[in-house]
Amino acid sequence: MQYLKTYLQKIVDRGNLKLAESISKTAEEVGSQHIRKFSFSSHEIGLLFGNVQSGKTGQMFGIMCKAADLGFPAFVLLTTDNVVLQQQTLERVKSDLEGFCICGENDASLFADNSLMEPAIIVLKKNARVLKLWANILNSTGFMKGNPLFIIDDEADAASLNTLINHDQQSSINKYLDSIKNGASSSLYLQVTGTPQAIFLQTITSGWHPLFTYYFKPGDSYLGGDFFFPVNGKPDCISFLEKIKEPTKEVVIRHLCVSAQLLASGKKVSNCLFHPSVRVSAHQKFADDVIKALNWCMENPQEFEAEIKQHYDSMTPQKSSKVPFDVILHRASELLIKKEVKVLVMNGKNDIESSEYSSGCCFVIGGNTLGRGVTFPALQTIYYTRTSKKPQADTMWQHSRMFGYDRDPGMMMIYIDENLYKLFSDINATNNSIIAQIERGIKDVKLYYPEGLNPTRKNVLDNDHVSVISGGTNYYPFYPDNDSIEGISKMLEAFTDEEPYFQVSLRLVKDILAHIIPSPDFKLKAFQSILDSLLAEKPVGQGILIVRRERNVAQGTGALLSPNDWQLSNSFTNKTVLTMYQVTGTKGWGGKPLWVPNIKLPDNTIYYDVSEED
Repeated sequence: MQYLKTYLQKIVDRGNLKLAESISKTAEEVGSQHIRKFSFSSHEIGLLFGNVQSGKTGQMFGIMCKAADLGFPAFVLLTTDNVVLQQQTLERVKSDLEGFCICGENDASLFADNSLMEPAIIVLKKNARVLKLWANILNSTGFMKGNPLFIIDDEADAASLNTLINHDQQSSINKYLDSIKNGASSSLYLQVTGTPQAIFLQTITSGWHPLFTYYFKPGDSYLGGDFFFPVNGKPDCISFLEKIKEPTKEVVIRHLCVSAQLLASGKKVSNCLFHPSVRVSAHQKFADDVIKALNWCMENPQEFEAEIKQHYDSMTPQKSSKVPFDVILHRASELLIKKEVKVLVMNGKNDIESSEYSSGCCFVIGGNTLGRGVTFPALQTIYYTRTSKKPQADTMWQHSRMFGYDRDPGMMMIYIDENLYKLFSDINATNNSIIAQIERGIKDVKLYYPEGLNPTRKNVLDNDHVSVISGGTNYYPFYPDNDSIEGISKMLEAFTDEEPYFQVSLRLVKDILAHIIPSPDFKLKAFQSILDSLLAEKPVGQGILIVRRERNVAQGTGALLSPNDWQLSNSFTNKTVLTMYQVTGTKGWGGKPLWVPNIKLPDNTIYYDVSEED
């Protein structure tokens, strides 16, 4: 049986040719580049990276089918620790994939009876009890001692990593995942996520840093980071809360207008999301405020009509013809009068089934439960004020449920604090940098964020190996050497001391640094990798070069640069500055003339470096 061909035909039969083409491309490329080359005698780990809510499940299924075509007889598909999500994933596997023996968490006998006659897919949630059970089942059957195991870890950055790394212990889930993959004769472990920050900051020796990364692009109708947070300024779909007198009431009226357009156009559902804070009390307060705003709309029909008209005039639906205003007003009023509007509080105290926000006009209010794995269809309006003293890029991005395919770009509206919008824009910029590095084949992907924004939670980062390099700080090696002082002098021949500085390509900066033999205090490889990441994002990236000769500087005195050069270097806040001092060598430096580099990266940015050395 040709598993990939069968799966793709099913997608085509459902009328989604574009999706089939995308999945085929991903599966064939991952298959030829990584699965076909698998040794069937090793344990390897890779990363499938896609944008949040961009259709990773279909891509995962395609890769699994390709792996089955190439000889993998057993698959473990991991979901987050959520009973409903695990069941949804299991049902989707059963409906989408043919020719497999598909097992849930309680199907040990089915797995054993099948004896890998058909390739088996076991769908498990990342729960310590469940993983321990299946580690024992896989071991006791003996099937895996002579067969490779393919593990697909959805949201691999969420619970799989070792949260006790800095206590010299291993967290339960991480331990049992190790047991499952190492219990097979060989394994290919595919991490899947839209937020890979924590994964890229794992060490290779930990066994959880991907040896390869594959990025798949979203489809044409996807609304993602570049739509909401473009580099060229705030789009029309963003409204800053600071500039709105009664934000909750405005959000309610806006969404009633949008819902009337969608429902009058034959659509089934229109969702609005309120994401205030993690506090349950705040959720109920917002629910009460939404109900109060809905009552105001019914009690003040003339003012309501005037305000809904303003929103109607600003809407430019692209997926349906714009309905006449009198129909919009009538439908919105009907929603209110017939009480067809649903106000749903979704948090740890209130379980809300997805069916409750799958039809009609809905206002959903919640906190952490609005994160991973939760998808809101036709999400057109968002009120986002969630703040944190120590915001994390991956958590914030996962909570931004605005991304997806079924949104109408002409009717989207995000109500957000201005400072939060800036944070999201910074996260999107780094996401684009990650994608650029992957697409250019850079293995050592570098992350950078503005000060005050952490890439991920600290308990999964090894403090002994993950360090930060601060933009705006001058770095130089205390005990450097040159592979050839003559070679560096030749490179710098055209840059005279008479000029205070030169604007140069970052590629030249990188070439100059390649001739430096650093001392351990100077992270030369990290600086070179950072320059690679900047060039991947902008191939014509520019920096500043300052060249000074015959400097009689004493070694190890704390600062290399003269006060004037230090001031000059710091005047370039948004560029990488490389200052090259040719020291005489009469005050240390091994007693010989030497070129000593001083590098400063763009200000107010933290660059993260993972080193393998102790």
